[in-house]
Amino acid sequence: MGRLTDEIVAPYCIDYKDIPHFPVSTVEGHSGRLIFGKLGGQDIIAMQGRFHYYEGYDMHEVTFPVRVMNEVGIRTLFVSNASGGTNPLFDVGDLMIITDHINFFPQHPLHGPNVGDGPRFPDMSEAYSKDLIALALKIAAEKRIHVQQGVYLGTQGPTYETPAEYKMFRLWGADAVGMSTVPEVIVANHCGMKVFGVSVVTDMGVENRIQKISHEDVQKAADASQEKMTELMREMIKRSGDATNQ
Repeated sequence: MGRLTDEIVAPYCIDYKDIPHFPVSTVEGHSGRLIFGKLGGQDIIAMQGRFHYYEGYDMHEVTFPVRVMNEVGIRTLFVSNASGGTNPLFDVGDLMIITDHINFFPQHPLHGPNVGDGPRFPDMSEAYSKDLIALALKIAAEKRIHVQQGVYLGTQGPTYETPAEYKMFRLWGADAVGMSTVPEVIVANHCGMKVFGVSVVTDMGVENRIQKISHEDVQKAADASQEKMTELMREMIKRSGDATNQ
């Protein structure tokens, strides 16, 4: 959501390295700072750069920013990612509204002593807010933004999936696969936040459509979808207050 952060009004930025206990992203294309400000009349905190399990961080470090946001009063979490599409009806460049997820990470972010005020055994029957999904579909129709809906599977990486893995994940019910998002969403639900997520399909994991992929290819495909992603997310944030207060 790089372009979206350019629209934040009166931004105040803090580098991750200047925040106690905050990890620092090691991935190319991830800036590494928190931005405080307003967007669409809403007070927001935006992350430029996220943390991944494959970077060597444990799950408590990967999800630490969500805990920080919860402590300062954030009640709705918007997440986005790049993903490989396993649904044959998808195409590169599609936006997929995440309706649910499959956790295929080897470590759980809530493993260990219960943290904060969240329940020991959080309910995940609505990990992604149905109200926010409905709002996104309404906005997409109004703005004529083509969107898909589906299940996101999170895996540890850093290798991209083999054709056999893509096939297996599709059999499990996944529409898209990536290396992030699921840990943060689990912790956000533990904190009582509402969550909305979008995947940009940057490559296809469908038989006879699989091509050799690199990080640069993924970035290029994600950048090509920035305009419609920004338009959708901008309007979502602007109207989210009404949806989350229902």
